[in-house]
Amino acid sequence: MYVWARLARTMATAKSRGDYQVGTESRLVFRCLPTDIDLNLHLNNARYMMLADVGRIDLFMRSGLGKMIRQRKWAPMLGGLQTVFVREIRLWQRFHVYSAIETWQGTQALGRHRFVLESGETAATVMTTAGVYDRPGRRFLQMDEVVCALGGDARPRPLDEDEKAFLASHVAMRSAARGRS
Repeated sequence: MYVWARLARTMATAKSRGDYQVGTESRLVFRCLPTDIDLNLHLNNARYMMLADVGRIDLFMRSGLGKMIRQRKWAPMLGGLQTVFVREIRLWQRFHVYSAIETWQGTQALGRHRFVLESGETAATVMTTAGVYDRPGRRFLQMDEVVCALGGDARPRPLDEDEKAFLASHVAMRSAARGRS
């Protein structure tokens, strides 16, 4: 089952998992298939990012953001990510992807995707920063605006030390990339 089939399954079953609330985790279950592996017979690097995308789309669909994106001509955009691999996910092994919007600051939302083996051990963690671009307004929206538009009253929590380090690294790399343009 390649990415499109996994995405279609996630979208088709979104309602059965209920609404997503900021501060909670979404859980999707996958199996490492022959189309997912590299020469080491384990989940290849790119698949982690693709499955994190599926997790994010699940959050969009279940929070109502997916519908709002279409109606208001908004565009969710990934700003960057960092991945830490701890254990391998072997061919045919089942695993869970837990996705969450951890907190936000200004126009950036911080996401976390945890890849967890059936044993409960963490195989990898992907941290992301993303924003929502308002195409008609030609600007990135403040995340508080997005939460309010979704009808929520959640407030961002303070960044933990890992999140501060991730954001600092992200800002430094973005600055370096712009300097090389």
